[in-house]
Amino acid sequence: MSEITKAVIPCGGMGTRFLPITKAVPKEILPVIDTPVLAYIVNEAIDSGITDIMIVLGRGKTAIKQYFTPTPALEDALYKAGKFEFLEIVKKTYSRANVVFARQDKPRGSGDAVMKARKFTGNEPFALAWGDDLIYSENPVMGQLINAHKKTGKCVLGVQTVNTDDITKYGVAKISDGGERLYNCDAVIEKPPLSELPSRLAALGRYVLTPEIYDEISALKPSLGGEIQFTDALNSMCGKDKVCAYDFIGRRYDMGDKFGALQATVEYGLRSPVFGEKLKDYLKSIVGEM
Repeated sequence: MSEITKAVIPCGGMGTRFLPITKAVPKEILPVIDTPVLAYIVNEAIDSGITDIMIVLGRGKTAIKQYFTPTPALEDALYKAGKFEFLEIVKKTYSRANVVFARQDKPRGSGDAVMKARKFTGNEPFALAWGDDLIYSENPVMGQLINAHKKTGKCVLGVQTVNTDDITKYGVAKISDGGERLYNCDAVIEKPPLSELPSRLAALGRYVLTPEIYDEISALKPSLGGEIQFTDALNSMCGKDKVCAYDFIGRRYDMGDKFGALQATVEYGLRSPVFGEKLKDYLKSIVGEM
């Protein structure tokens, strides 16, 4: 079985819930402390052994490409000023992996976004991550799913238990046989009502896919709105016993939600070796005052 060295990160959507800032700034590069959400996801991929990454850009997302592209004028100014520490920080934004871009000019759905990577991934399995799912884990989640793929040879759906009513916001895995975090996935039910939950395992933005997924997407008929949905293709593969669900280890943040973004900022701040303790003391001091 070949090593998985490629990852695809679709960055579509208008970021409506974050207006007005997303009028000018893509939601995927809104910062958590000093680093864009998308950069954390790219770093997760690199730390999982990924060497080549394709970011699929929707309209109005040129700032994403700028972030992952060299900036000679800035780098030259930092070098001349002797600010070598900051120079290294800037270089790391683009030098740790080969990052390329594709464009989805019209919002034709998640399946169409994945199809943009067909030539990039070729006949190899690859990792897929949505651009607004941030996951903190000492063991990178894409790496966890890659290991699950090596055991099974199947597509892998990253899931976690959601015990609140929020589970109705997600795709939910219908599972059978398995154990030790790895299960056979029979279907993914999108946004089921609480009375019809197939399990408590929600799909949370990480996958490993085999190249067969492209044929399944190509066979789909667009919805009434003209969109092609990735989950429909994944469900077709589930019906052929080609998908498993892996209950990954990590703390996931919904970065398409304002409260999720706030949680990430606070918790990443508390983890900081530089000012984590200072932030903790500050939060304790104001809790009783607010």
